Amino acid sequence: MKNYKLAIVGATGVVGQMVLKVLEEKKLPISEYVLFASSKSAGKKVSFMNKEYEVQELKEDSFDSHIDFAIFSAGGDTAKKYAPIAAEKGTIVIDNSNAFRMDKDVPLVVPEVNPEEIKKHHNIISNPNCSTIQAVACLKPLDDKYNIKRIVYSTYQAVSGAGSKGIHDLENGIINYLTKENYKLEKFNYPIFNNCIPHIDVFLENGYTKEEQKMINETRKILKKPDLKITATTVRVPVFNSHSESINIEFEKSFDLNELKQTLKDSPSLKIIDDISNNKYPLATSATGHDDVLIGRIRRDYSVISGVNLWVVADNIRKGAASNAVQILEHLI
Repeated sequence: MKNYKLAIVGATGVVGQMVLKVLEEKKLPISEYVLFASSKSAGKKVSFMNKEYEVQELKEDSFDSHIDFAIFSAGGDTAKKYAPIAAEKGTIVIDNSNAFRMDKDVPLVVPEVNPEEIKKHHNIISNPNCSTIQAVACLKPLDDKYNIKRIVYSTYQAVSGAGSKGIHDLENGIINYLTKENYKLEKFNYPIFNNCIPHIDVFLENGYTKEEQKMINETRKILKKPDLKITATTVRVPVFNSHSESINIEFEKSFDLNELKQTLKDSPSLKIIDDISNNKYPLATSATGHDDVLIGRIRRDYSVISGVNLWVVADNIRKGAASNAVQILEHLI
């Protein structure tokens, strides 16, 4: 079996660190690793695979020596500049940013949902948005069986999705509540502690945020339904990790609720936690640290002829970014 060389771009960030953790668990046939980050992180030492690595500054010539694969977790601007350079030099890039997701020539992949798209790459493959990944993992098996007509997304997204600065804002808000010590917001426009902020990413001219539009557009692309009716409201909540989503789905076909639940149970990476008699349902704390997408509160929507409500929770950093990228890498190998 061939041993490969892998680069991790953005290795010191929240997602990059999780990529390293997942890679340690997977033990893929990779013989050589190289860790890249921005100039301010260059020179840092990172312990990985029982070895200490020095982080290198990402430059235009970083991919001059052959690298088989690269996982990018460094933001859209970095990906737009460096991913094409890497791809041109023969590196297959798996990108966690939104830079190429809606490019018609770049596959947008969730391996449990559309693995057949991976082979269509031109050396760049996109990871969907974290909130989209957990949603489509549930939607695809239901669409295959009942033909989805309309989706209403309402999300409750953890601060880890905003990176280390978002985490600091929640931590500092808690400290301020306990000690009254003043602090300066690093990420959000308003204190996230004790608040729900209905504003993730920038506002667009149509009144939606970019995060909401991402969910709409990416779901359509992954399900291959460009005209699917979808609306979304995405909200940042004072939770450290793991996104929760209320997903309301209307189908073209009728369904039996027990059969629908069994369809979800039989689908990869989905775990049903739905025992309301014992107050058991998915929680953010239950999802954190795991790759399963947790589903509960499965109930019929009686306001339409054929509709269902789902409560869906997943670790946005692990399942919604790092693990999805590493799963794509596994398929490529």
